[in-house]
Amino acid sequence: MTPSTPFTRRDAMTRRRLLGTALAAGAVLPLGLARPARATPAADTPSAPPRLTLPGPTGPHPVGTVPLRLVDASRPDPVAGPGHQRELMVGVWYPARDVPPDGDRYPLVPWMPADLARVFLTATGFGADTAAAPLTAGHEGAPVRRTGRRLPVLVYSHGAHSHRGDHTIMVQELASHGYVVITVDHTQDAFSRFPDGRIITPLRDPQYGLTPVDFAADIRFVLDRIEDLAAGRNPDADRRPLPDGLCGALDPDRIGAFGWSKGGTATAHAMIADRRIRAGLSLDAPMEPLITTDLDRPFMMMTAEFTRAQAPAVAQFWSHLRGWRLDVQAAGAVHVSYGDHQALLPQLATLTGMSDEDLRGWIGTLDPARAVRIQQAYPPAFFDLHLRHRGGHLLDGPSRAFPEVAFLP
Repeated sequence: MTPSTPFTRRDAMTRRRLLGTALAAGAVLPLGLARPARATPAADTPSAPPRLTLPGPTGPHPVGTVPLRLVDASRPDPVAGPGHQRELMVGVWYPARDVPPDGDRYPLVPWMPADLARVFLTATGFGADTAAAPLTAGHEGAPVRRTGRRLPVLVYSHGAHSHRGDHTIMVQELASHGYVVITVDHTQDAFSRFPDGRIITPLRDPQYGLTPVDFAADIRFVLDRIEDLAAGRNPDADRRPLPDGLCGALDPDRIGAFGWSKGGTATAHAMIADRRIRAGLSLDAPMEPLITTDLDRPFMMMTAEFTRAQAPAVAQFWSHLRGWRLDVQAAGAVHVSYGDHQALLPQLATLTGMSDEDLRGWIGTLDPARAVRIQQAYPPAFFDLHLRHRGGHLLDGPSRAFPEVAFLP
């Protein structure tokens, strides 16, 4: 069972049935929750679709980003088979420096390339021109902020039939607080665009699809490339120049991982198989197939629908956590609530005339503004505690600042 983003056609399907379709979505809502990105997109022309926006990160640093194409020469693609090496697109997000206020030198990157966004919207049941992809807070190619110490690193794994940008709010938040975050498109189960213009969409036939173990193998390959970057080597298959300061900036001894849904399950599998991952976070992961191996390093679960009470596989995984562990749940949260979708779907509802009742079927009753604040607060607190040894109090127990968040015993 690998549920993922439920953004499909606008009909009378229930949210539970929509989750079973395992499709993905994308448009964004400006929530006004944090400072805007440091450069403002140009005004849309009257004939252009409306450009949507993301809430900006709250950290003290501007954010830089760069895409990389990685090729695993040691592993055939699990779908394409022999003769086809495993090929991944990843995004590297990091704290940046020397970013001019006008943003011309290091432009903001879109949430998804325009041509891919059109394919994405069409595939998910909306017109290709429903909306223009929003711009993120990431300045392409900006130099890396260095402080004399290497930067902690996180690897992000998306949900089934989704894409590496589906938790951009969380990713750019972490980068603005000093983390390098590497987001992975799991090719054949992602909407992905390669530098040569190839667009690859998720394979729909579950008989030939990728498993969480396949995702975990991708994560472990990315860990090897982190070691390359830490050693000053450029892992990009096309040897494109890297942003100034990126080589040698990553700390291979402070690596964490997190993922949503299928990607959260993959995070657990990768962490069990590879001790380089020091701390792991899952965002409403089903933890199927069953995990029966003990894990002795810190792990946090942010659950919504796949709770220990409702999902035996999640309860079994919890029983194998032998180190620091925590399970939190936000009241009214559904499967999409800890990612961009809680912010995206309300604006799409406005554009398409979706009723309030139907919108609640998509996003539950957790207020979108509060959902964004939760995902900007709890993951950084977890990784700060276990990778930086910064002892805040947010994870000690229920917080007055976040009354929606329950600590599950």
